[in-house]
Amino acid sequence: MASVDPNQRPGDSELFGGSGSNTALFSQEELAQLKLIFPGMPQREVLNAFRDVRTRLMQKSGGKPFVVLVSSLGAEDRSSYVATNLATAIAMDEQNSALYIDCNLDNPGVCRFLRARPKHGLTDYLDDESLGLRDIVYPSGIDRLSVIPVGNPRVTAEEHLASNRMRELVDSLRNRYVVIDVPPASISVVGRIVSQMVDHAVLAVPFGQVSQSQILSGIDAVGEQRFAGLVFNY
Repeated sequence: MASVDPNQRPGDSELFGGSGSNTALFSQEELAQLKLIFPGMPQREVLNAFRDVRTRLMQKSGGKPFVVLVSSLGAEDRSSYVATNLATAIAMDEQNSALYIDCNLDNPGVCRFLRARPKHGLTDYLDDESLGLRDIVYPSGIDRLSVIPVGNPRVTAEEHLASNRMRELVDSLRNRYVVIDVPPASISVVGRIVSQMVDHAVLAVPFGQVSQSQILSGIDAVGEQRFAGLVFNY
């Protein structure tokens, strides 16, 4: 069985988005097209908003690395925008690196942030014990940010997310900052499954489009004890 060493640290810098990666970084123009934050961007309030979310989560974790789930409420899937920018905000700090895990099984979007087309991803890793972490982690076009894409379609993907192998994977990554993107809490059980493995949960909310009962239902789906706050999308 392939295993992950939970104490593995850089020298795995290339694996986990360290500055030594040879992957070409996105230009500011590319970042703007991808709707990703970057220092010096014209929309200063957006940049500061994600920095604030990052800071609040770090304070909530006492300055220690954390695993955070990002889901959304309402009919539209808004989690990827928040999750990718939160991961980017964490990676902006030169002392930190971030790992983004795409669990948005029906609407994966993280591949557009990769320079190379991934061969394997999370579903492949969970289904094939011969695969190791190095087979599914890819450098992004953002310094110090690595990505685990969804992987190839699997009929039993949701069941695999509830497996011991998934839990062991998340546990092995607790010594770094991890952002997990999941489908909307109101239409998928994935958030409820994965929330049992994380430290914090953040909900992306389309401003003025959801009711208080929907918000309370979303908090219940991810677990009140892990719920860290709402991020409003305008």
